[in-house]
Amino acid sequence: MVALGTLERTTSSDVVFDELFGQITRLELLPGTKISETDVAKSFGFSRQPVREAFTRLANLNLLLVRPQRATVVRPFSRQLIANARFVRAAVELEVIRAAALDRDKSVDAALKANLRKQAEAISAEDVSLFHDLDYQFHKLLCASAKQEFAFEIIAENKAQVDRLCMLALTSKKAMDELYVDHQSLLKNLFDGDAKAADQVLRTHLERLTPTIQAIYTTHNAYFDE
Repeated sequence: MVALGTLERTTSSDVVFDELFGQITRLELLPGTKISETDVAKSFGFSRQPVREAFTRLANLNLLLVRPQRATVVRPFSRQLIANARFVRAAVELEVIRAAALDRDKSVDAALKANLRKQAEAISAEDVSLFHDLDYQFHKLLCASAKQEFAFEIIAENKAQVDRLCMLALTSKKAMDELYVDHQSLLKNLFDGDAKAADQVLRTHLERLTPTIQAIYTTHNAYFDE
């Protein structure tokens, strides 16, 4: 009976976490937005315990700012946290790409190609949210191709810091086109086994965020805490 209760609480916490994580990274909940355990629990029909657990997980990802005796808020952007996250992500993902180019799991090829086709369709439909989701899955598939699925946990944790920025940046077809071309090049180099070329493409891909961050800091300064 105790085990069942624990399982139900964990499952409920996952449901709340997944929903709030999506709302925060898609900017449906903007930086600085107040969020209450009681209100969230009521909206899901859960007790406050699984909501509290989900809040803690989101706080550990620096997506929520939980303040005792004060309102919990969606954490504002932090240029330092973003810089830290980008550094860690690049270090891990560059090694993932090298491993995939040198000895990939070819059973993942079809899924990568299908994902790329769907990206093109999302761009044609100018569906930013769908493209964002496909981008997330694409980088997850790259880890599978490298036979290093665990690495995506680290990438995803750090990617979360910049995903919200990406939603502000991916407002034009041109921005999505640039990322799509990078993905095409990555896949070609990966399939060709060209680790050096794949490394360079990924560095260019990740570096695209640098001017974007500065531009967003200028135009949406209220979303930053510094």
